[in-house]
Amino acid sequence: MFKWLLENSLANRLLVLIAGAVLMGYGAFTLTRTPVDVFPDLNKPTVTIMTEAGGMAAEEVEQLITFPLETAMNGLPGVESIRSTSSAGLSFLYVTFNWDTEIFRARQLVSERLSAMEQGLPANITPRMGPISSIMGEIMQIAIPVDPQKISPMAVREYADWVLRPRLMTIPGVAQIIPIGGEVRQFQVQPSTARMSDLGISLDQLEAALRSFSANTSGGFLELNGREYLIRNLGRTSRLDDLRNLAIAAKNGQPILLRQIAEVTFAPAIKRGDAGYEGKPAVILGVQKQPTADTTKLTQSIEEAIVGLKASLPEGMEAPRVTFRQASFIEASISTLQGKLIGASVFVAAILFFFLGTVRPTIIALTAIPVSIFITALVFKYFGLSINTMTLGGLAIAIGGLVDDAVVDVENILRRLKEDRAKDANNRLPLLQLVAKASMEVRSAILYATVIIVLVFLPLFALPGLEGKLFVPLGIAFIVSTLASLLVSVTVTPVLSYYLLPRMKNLDHGDTKVLAWLKNRYKSGLQLVLDKPRAALASAGAAVVLAAVAVPFFPTTFLPPFNEGTLLVGLRLNPGVTLTESSALARQAEILVKQVPEVVHVGRRSGRAELDEHAEGVHVSELDVGIKPAGELTRSMDEVRADIRARLANLPASIEVGQPISHRIDHMLSGVRSQIAIKIFGEDLDVLRGQADALRSRLANIQGIADLQIEKQVLAPQIKVRVDYAAAAQYGLSGSQVLSTLQSLVEGERVTQIMEGGRRFALVVRLPESARSLEGLGQMLIETPSGRVPLSKIALIEDADGPNQISRDNGKRRIVISANASGRPLSEVIVDIRKVVSESRLPEGYFITLGGQFQAQEEASRLIALLSVISVVLMFVVLYSRYKSVVLSGLIMVNIPLALVGAVLGLWLSGQPLSVAALIGFITLAGISVRNGILKVSHYINLMRFEGEAFNTQLILRGSLERLSPVLMTALVTAFALAPLLFEAERPGTEVLHPVAVVIFSGLISSTLLDTFLTPAMFWLFGRKPAQALLQEKDAEAF
Repeated sequence: MFKWLLENSLANRLLVLIAGAVLMGYGAFTLTRTPVDVFPDLNKPTVTIMTEAGGMAAEEVEQLITFPLETAMNGLPGVESIRSTSSAGLSFLYVTFNWDTEIFRARQLVSERLSAMEQGLPANITPRMGPISSIMGEIMQIAIPVDPQKISPMAVREYADWVLRPRLMTIPGVAQIIPIGGEVRQFQVQPSTARMSDLGISLDQLEAALRSFSANTSGGFLELNGREYLIRNLGRTSRLDDLRNLAIAAKNGQPILLRQIAEVTFAPAIKRGDAGYEGKPAVILGVQKQPTADTTKLTQSIEEAIVGLKASLPEGMEAPRVTFRQASFIEASISTLQGKLIGASVFVAAILFFFLGTVRPTIIALTAIPVSIFITALVFKYFGLSINTMTLGGLAIAIGGLVDDAVVDVENILRRLKEDRAKDANNRLPLLQLVAKASMEVRSAILYATVIIVLVFLPLFALPGLEGKLFVPLGIAFIVSTLASLLVSVTVTPVLSYYLLPRMKNLDHGDTKVLAWLKNRYKSGLQLVLDKPRAALASAGAAVVLAAVAVPFFPTTFLPPFNEGTLLVGLRLNPGVTLTESSALARQAEILVKQVPEVVHVGRRSGRAELDEHAEGVHVSELDVGIKPAGELTRSMDEVRADIRARLANLPASIEVGQPISHRIDHMLSGVRSQIAIKIFGEDLDVLRGQADALRSRLANIQGIADLQIEKQVLAPQIKVRVDYAAAAQYGLSGSQVLSTLQSLVEGERVTQIMEGGRRFALVVRLPESARSLEGLGQMLIETPSGRVPLSKIALIEDADGPNQISRDNGKRRIVISANASGRPLSEVIVDIRKVVSESRLPEGYFITLGGQFQAQEEASRLIALLSVISVVLMFVVLYSRYKSVVLSGLIMVNIPLALVGAVLGLWLSGQPLSVAALIGFITLAGISVRNGILKVSHYINLMRFEGEAFNTQLILRGSLERLSPVLMTALVTAFALAPLLFEAERPGTEVLHPVAVVIFSGLISSTLLDTFLTPAMFWLFGRKPAQALLQEKDAEAF
């Protein structure tokens, strides 16, 4: 096939060049329209079920809502885990499916179960599924600062809810906008049970009158004088005075108005969350995107919409500010990697020019880079892949390899042209025939080297879970671009060589001066090795053994830490604290964090927003901290984090410092937003808390453990109203009547909604705050058939406590101790934690599990080790099919352990731990390093076969010298193309690729240096028999 391709390309040279140009143009056009994101699609199919249950206590929520929902969801096909949190008035269920389940199918399955079980839940309680949103979560946060001197928090929240949110929700790609902060306006009716009793008004009468307030009705159609009229009965109003003067009933001909029995006001709804910006109160809107949306384009659309609304801002309102912008991280990552790609191309050009000594062959070889990249862009488009740090990383790693095939081809054509030019004019070959013959000589070596590199990458596609989602796009980018470069080397490269090389002036001169000097030195060095080959092999063997022994002693981690340019500071107080207290403390933290020199701005969110999918109480606050761009930082991110921790150390709260995307990945892996999650399972909440406290005090002694904290499952204060059934019965009341009256008046009941233009506001009946205290509740009057009685007569009202929230995993109650590793490798911290856990004694039926990043890393490492063995076997099979010899195949594969020496040394010198990224570097290295051996061994055999060389040191010296230039060129080009990734390891976009680059760069340098001497020595020692066996074959094709 490749012979046919080569011959046809040379026969239709102009067509090949035009086709190449068209492909490049179309690829460039496609590239500009490909979506850009920070990572590939990392969304594990998860369906969130939210259920709001008024003011139910955590125990009731668990028993009446969470447990029935969990039971219904168990047994769904593809469900991997069910996590739940039950807190006051809220139930959250996270149903996580296998990676290969389609999210729409998952939602359909959940929806069917929900509709089948509605009978099993309390009345008026409806579970709702959260929208499909991306794991990358909030791509933006928009703050509207509130200056109470100029505008009320209620007006700002109204603007956010009814102007800004609906405008942003219309933008394609937005999944949800979650506002928090300010005050939500309500029409509140606060009845006095004493005045209602005096005037003989029942709660039912009050609610009936309010239900029909501010409503329009229809009067049908009227035909008059040949025209049709629509009759509308208008009763809609939003004036407070109209509500105050609403007649509830009439007594002795006198109307009883609402204002006589109740306070009627505009009042803020009960707040469960608050927000701030730069130490001032604010309303913050969190923008969540749909999984497939292009983050950067969506961000631009949102910013344009915000600018468009600036002209019509209400008086006194400050313009919305962006406090968090994920697109900045993406833009920084992508521009960093684009810079690295350009830097790599410059390195490649410099090395090629250094070896080839002239511009024309350098240009021919470099053509492979843009053509291959643009072909890859077309494949991305076809498979629906986005441009992200991993796909660009695949190209960055491959960029040196892209020119390798073309380099080998150009170098061989150039060498044959020089040899041909040295002959007299009558014996010279026709140009077309010479180019075709020279290309065919190396075609086999190029093909097999490329196939092996691709084979090595195939096991990546078997990686499951997060690692698979992260690294498969890198594999696709690498494989596609490498195959594209193979195609270029048998089509475009020979055509360009035909046009550009024969007219070169220095064809009559030999090698460049540098190359001639290198060859002289190499020749004398190789002669020494061939004189004592066994000594050279023994010393190399010792180095390999040393490197292999060192590997288990490397610290391990899952992925290198990302530098997102934003920090997320979590503050947790003890539950039971009011939102006011929690916000005040978080405001102090805001001011302290703002003093850190690297911090640009700070946004704060306390508690939970109304639409949020996280069950956080009012005791939890999060600060979104914007950091200066990586180029302007004078300290490392670890130092900045340590500074923030130190400043907040004196606050009476547990502090956690992380980053938004890293947090979300942790949450997806273990359900906890930190690297390590230690879960204790059992039934009794008090026992769980006691065990967690004991375990935490033992874990605190471990060196390198940071942010160690127990999930805040503690007893929060409660007022318990316990109905006395006997006393209630004496007054002719059932327990349920008492409870429903209490729920309506104490918790508050939304009776109707009042329209004001397009805006809707709730009308709520609720006792005033003073009547909801211990004393106030006791004096509250309850209607009975025999008149009204105080609540204290039929119920016991006491001050008590109860759990603030109850968390469950797969049907069992649990408490979590979370921690991060700081200043010490994660793997070493885990070893110490496992030791402490194994020594812990637990009551009957209780058990401990460990989860988090390290678990994913251990599973990935085991799988990669297994897949590596399969890769090596496949590689051997391919080589054996070509050389029909175990010895020659093994001889070529010796390059892999030789590469290990440099890779281990590189990791040690750069202080990198052994991460999944480094392991993928090892896999890539194995494929690339084998290429050198193939080029040499194939050339030795071709010299014996076609040029009649005998098997002696002369053959090995000639073959090695002729192959020195292409071997050094391909290896150095691949290695130095990665040089830009070796620096600025903390820059956004290069964090994951830095270990890959370190491993490949250092491994290739060692493998090339050792291979240059050891492959000839091993061929000299072991290659005679297999080489002579190959000469007997009738097949006259080049190896």
